[in-house]
Amino acid sequence: MFCVRIYIELELALALAAITARAMFGFEIEPQFNEPYLATSLQDFWGRRWNLMVTSILRPTVYYPIRRISTRLLGSRWSSLPAVAWFFILHGVAVVAEVVVKKVVPDKMRLHPVVSGALALGFVAVTAVWLFLPQLVRNGVDEKNIGEYSKLMDLIKGLLPF
Repeated sequence: MFCVRIYIELELALALAAITARAMFGFEIEPQFNEPYLATSLQDFWGRRWNLMVTSILRPTVYYPIRRISTRLLGSRWSSLPAVAWFFILHGVAVVAEVVVKKVVPDKMRLHPVVSGALALGFVAVTAVWLFLPQLVRNGVDEKNIGEYSKLMDLIKGLLPF
């Protein structure tokens, strides 16, 4: 529930920022994602719905940590080389995987939409747990949200006539 809440808050914040930028400055802000919850396959999720944020995801998760480690090992002068290399390698793997799935795999070999949708949902769930859960548990956010949701459910139960 917390991840859904964060996604909705982020979606609303980006929409408000886009409206403000359009009204005040007259330019369009590029969308960060395109309704990833409607993905019907991993290809659809990664290629058309979530891949818009790859750079902003890979930079803090791949580039900065590898650069920090490389600074200790190689010094500040050469630390960006392995970070940039791993960034492009991982981004390239994602792009190649997308192209292979799109172009090489014939339609008759593709999975049924129900199966590919379930796999895409599983991928999103595993990725969300891997990225968000450790930080949430470490800060006690999970316990706070469970308490808030239980109070909300008590309120809803109190408002129901039956």
